[in-house]
Amino acid sequence: MVKYLFTGLIEELGVVRRFSRSTGGAALVVGAGDVLSDLNIGDSIAVNGPCLTVTDAGPDSFTAWAMPETLEKSNLQELAVGDPVNLERSMALGDRMGGHMVSGHVDAMATLSVRQKQGGALFLTLEAPPDLLRYIVPKGSVALDGVSLTVVDVEENNFSVGVIPHTAEHTTLGLKKAGSRINLEVDMIGKYVEKMLIARFEGEKTKKQEISISFLQEKGYL
Repeated sequence: MVKYLFTGLIEELGVVRRFSRSTGGAALVVGAGDVLSDLNIGDSIAVNGPCLTVTDAGPDSFTAWAMPETLEKSNLQELAVGDPVNLERSMALGDRMGGHMVSGHVDAMATLSVRQKQGGALFLTLEAPPDLLRYIVPKGSVALDGVSLTVVDVEENNFSVGVIPHTAEHTTLGLKKAGSRINLEVDMIGKYVEKMLIARFEGEKTKKQEISISFLQEKGYL
């Protein structure tokens, strides 16, 4: 079966059993259940969002390797034995797409600044790097710790999402507090659109510039 991408719909919470760092990255052993049913060595699995390759699989756990860049850009670097982690196996061709297209390539970590409950929902406000906020739009999609969510609002330095009770209960998001660093993957479609527009008007070798309202007006799109 051909495997590709993720949907941002978490299958279960695993538990970190071992986390061993070295100069070449880190070996991560995760206790799990459901995701092990058809997990094989070499398969891809998203752990808190980042796509990792399975290097060993047993009856109640699997081992995966995280490269230095993955550790640098994600909160995997903060994991300790006993911590819960969001798990999702990669999609198979023909699977139903329930969330949105998630690559498992984390862009950066966002910092949770405000956590508040409104009715049964949990609303999170997160600060993110400006160069990533331009890809985040109201009613668009983001992946936080691998969870597909819809953006509620976007401000100059932050954005907000709503988390339903089921998602809060069955993922790490329900455990996050103000100050927590959360893995952020923006919607990849925005990146492709930006690159194609720049290539169209400036040429492939031109230095990248930001797509702005004035840029689109100048080129006749608005």
